[in-house]
Amino acid sequence: MKEAKHVRVVFLLMAFLSCGAIFPVVKGEGLLDKDTVRVYSFEMKQQVDKALWRLTQKAFDASEEWNADMILIRMNTYGGLVDMADSIRTKILNYPKPVWVFIDNNAASAGALIAISADSIYMRPGSNIGAATVVNQTGEVVPDKYQSYMRSTMRSTAEAHGKDTVIIGRDTIYRWHRDPRIAEAMVDPSIFIEQIIDTGKVLTFTAQEAIKWGFCEGLADDVDDLLAKTGVRNPVVKMHRQTGLDKFIGFLLSPAVQGLLILLIVGGIYFELQTPGIGFPIIAAVAGAIFYFAPLYLEGLAANWEILIFVAGIALLLVEIFAIPGFGVAGISGIVLMVTGLALSLIDNVVFDFSGVGFAGLFKSFAFVIFFFFLALVLSIWIGSRLLIKSPLAFLALNQVQERSEGFVGVDLRLSALVGKEGTAYSILRPSGKVMIEGQVYDAIAESSWIQKGQKISVVRVEATQLYVKEV
Repeated sequence: MKEAKHVRVVFLLMAFLSCGAIFPVVKGEGLLDKDTVRVYSFEMKQQVDKALWRLTQKAFDASEEWNADMILIRMNTYGGLVDMADSIRTKILNYPKPVWVFIDNNAASAGALIAISADSIYMRPGSNIGAATVVNQTGEVVPDKYQSYMRSTMRSTAEAHGKDTVIIGRDTIYRWHRDPRIAEAMVDPSIFIEQIIDTGKVLTFTAQEAIKWGFCEGLADDVDDLLAKTGVRNPVVKMHRQTGLDKFIGFLLSPAVQGLLILLIVGGIYFELQTPGIGFPIIAAVAGAIFYFAPLYLEGLAANWEILIFVAGIALLLVEIFAIPGFGVAGISGIVLMVTGLALSLIDNVVFDFSGVGFAGLFKSFAFVIFFFFLALVLSIWIGSRLLIKSPLAFLALNQVQERSEGFVGVDLRLSALVGKEGTAYSILRPSGKVMIEGQVYDAIAESSWIQKGQKISVVRVEATQLYVKEV
């Protein structure tokens, strides 16, 4: 009789181990023994990007200020940026108080990484978790070096929750609370796990499957149902509320908006250089730069020196255009500095220490900026040459042809009369400057070398209303 009873106990214990605990003990000893539990909750119902990372930081800080006993994340996301997901999962793993995730519908891709970093996972019936293979913006699977990083991150996140230790008789059994091999199978289709996943498929769990294999602690219809089933006594739930400014900054931090701001900056500068004076294009460019750098500066990503690099790049570009004929070192250096300033502001580096970013993050940032930078140049040139000619806005441009046969000429004929006349250099010509001829000051360019102020000069020729002179 005793032997049969012992067999039943062992059988029940093994069944418990195979199916996973429904509501295990989690970080925050004594949480379920408190008479009142302060629960701070916020939603992850958007793409995983810089805006969500900012929201997470704000919510965790607010939870500390409110002295919450635990954080509850309501999740429904198809994923997003891996680097931002990694930052969020690190925040959760290092947080000293319990963090629970309630999956409302989906925790896919980067969302799965965030979910398994939590101390406890709960799911609504019909929800899913998994499919964490890294893909690009078109949905194509990226090279294995990126998959390798994601596999390792998923595996180490599962390992961070440790093992369960069970003693049966004289035997000690160790079982991962969340099996790292299963977490890795959510990324790698080549992994085979008996009874769970075959090769050639990426693992995604339903709610019931996640419970069976230890990746979900229980089912709940909503947050109230979850807290009731877990035995949390008298929960006081406080929802995180974003201010209008928080929402606006989050909007500016989205990759799509940042790309549009780069288009606005570069396009505004291009069109301003095509027109005299200060007008709408330069105002648009300045506004684009402010909206691009301001949220990054507030978030601690854009440092002062990175913004100054961008400004220095614009200054060199203007010097090249207005002070130095042709396009050379200054212009190229200006473009390089502009791109560098825009790219470095997107990543969390410390001066020239990129160890926390990695080559992949650095490359991705520069590739993003370079793509939109040259897209802006192409679009600006196209708009300037086509849109105002072949669109309903064509009346804004001067399209009338002025024929020479009708008496129109492109050169002031009075300048042609100066050829052969002598004068003095009114300023230094290096090679452009000013000269005085018969008491009148003219713009001129030195024919062969620099000419010092006060030297005698002679007009050699006139081309496109420009005097060319040589030293006498």
